[in-house]
Order: sequence, then structure tokens, then C-alpha cells
Amino acid sequence: MKKKILLMGEPMALLIAEKEGPLEEVENFKRAVAGAEVNVCIGLTRLGHDAIYVTRLGRDPFGYHIKKFLEKENIITQITFDDTYKTGIMLKSKVSTGDPSVSYYRKFTAASYTDVSDIEKIDFSGIDYVHITGILPALSTECLEATSLLMEIARKKGAFITFDPNLRPSLWSTEEEMVKTLNSLAYEADLVLPGLKEGHILTGETEPEKIADFYVNNGVKKAVVKLGSSEGTYVRDNSQSYVVPGFAVEKVVDTVGAGDGFAAGLISGIAEGLELKEAVCRGNALGAIQVTHISDNEGLPTRSELEKFMTNATRRG
Repeated sequence: MKKKILLMGEPMALLIAEKEGPLEEVENFKRAVAGAEVNVCIGLTRLGHDAIYVTRLGRDPFGYHIKKFLEKENIITQITFDDTYKTGIMLKSKVSTGDPSVSYYRKFTAASYTDVSDIEKIDFSGIDYVHITGILPALSTECLEATSLLMEIARKKGAFITFDPNLRPSLWSTEEEMVKTLNSLAYEADLVLPGLKEGHILTGETEPEKIADFYVNNGVKKAVVKLGSSEGTYVRDNSQSYVVPGFAVEKVVDTVGAGDGFAAGLISGIAEGLELKEAVCRGNALGAIQVTHISDNEGLPTRSELEKFMTNATRRG
């Protein structure tokens, strides 16, 4: 059954280098669209769900392109166009091994002026799931206030809230501020899904069991810790804990967006009533598929493509 999932964030014009080398030496780029929440939206809509996306864009060519892109992906949008501030931009290098380098242009962007007025415009009727990341709250005090209000209203409406820390240290003034702020948001969620390295920064713990315990002991109902695209995911679900194996891939092309693919798979599974173990397995599958593509979201599968992958792919463990 199709579900409505609400997300809010900053979409950016993504310029991907067409040849390998330092970004300052690249002459040609391929245009795409980036943004963690955008990636999750696409993953959800391709699996047949309604993703409702709240954002602000500049009234500029990149902003208009992003709007058309979102509509083409069947994402339901609540977009406010800004006449003063511009749409954010992200540059990404091309690599054959390791992670690509990225450069952001997102200070004083339209999305960084998201505020509580954007939340007051949202129609919450029929929304059972809300997905939050730690990116938008890092952009400004106004964005943080809007995120907090969104979570507060979602809780009152009885929506299931998932929170992905999605750390962007460069957007914060200090690591201490980042940790304190994002943990305070995480405690208001029903399910938290950090990566292993993120969990260490946020909790001081190095073991997935202790990272998950940290959040459960602070009131979060469920916690999953992503161990890596092929290593699987540690799950803490009430009194149960276990590892869901990941999927083997022949070649990792680009790890950017893998966590967003995982989130889309996990949320869609939960929304469809799957047991958490099976929902996490689906998340692992989307994450594995995503690392085999260079774009942040073009590899996200349709339902039939996902089923084919999960039938034929080799699981670890």
C-alpha cells in the first residue's frame, strides 16, 4: 500500500567532473541534482510511495531545473522560490578508486533561509512517516528551528520519525555544537540510523552495539548502525540485537548517496509493514546498488529492479 513520507532539505545543482583529476583542473562537468533528502525521495518514489518534499530554491536556472527534475521523479513538492538568494551548488570529482572529493557552495543559499513559516504551510493529513537528516539544521538557526518544529508537530500527529545524522562537519562552527545539536534532534526520533564513523563522533563509542545502546538509552525506540556498503547493518530493536548482512558488489564506483539509498529502502520497508530485519535488508540492497553508480541517485532502482537484485545478488555472512 502506498504511503506518504515527508522530507525537508536542500537540493543542489550537482556538477560531476567528466574526467579524473583535481576539481580545479577539470574543464567539463555533467549536470545532475544532489541532496541527501532528494536521494531518499527518489528512492521512495521509484518504489511506489509518495514522497513529499519541502524546500526553498533560488529563482534562477539551477532552481528551475531542480523543480523540473523533482517533478519528473514524481516527487510531490512544496517549493518556495526566493528572489534574493540562489540555489546551492555542489562539485564532485571523478575517481576510479576511493571516494570523490566534493566542494559545496551553500552559504546564504535560498534553502538556508528555510524557517518555521515553511512548516506552517505543510498539510500533515495522511502523513505517517517523516524523515529528517542532520544537514538542513546545520545551515542556519532558522533551519534548525524549522526542523525542531517539524519533528514536534510530526510527533503530535503520531507520525513515525526516522533520523539520519548525515554529518557535514564543515557546515558547523564546532564539532561540539554539531554533536550536541544533532543528538538532541536524534532523541526525538523513533529510529536513528548513523554510520559507524558518524556514531563514533556523536557518541564517543567505537562499537556498533554501544552506539546503538547510547540512543536507545536516551529514549530512541530503535537504532541501526551502518557498518559499510558490504559489511551490513547492526540493529537494536527493543531488547533484540543482530547484524543484517550486506550484499557483495563487483566494483564500488562511488559511495556518495549509499546511505540515502539505505534510508529509502529501510523507510519503504517499514512503511509496508515489513519486520525491521527485512526492512534493513532492503536498505542494504539499495545501498549496494547505489555504490555501483557515479550519480548520487540515478542508480536507485524500481521495485522490479530491486527484486531482481535481491534475488540474484550474493549476501555477506
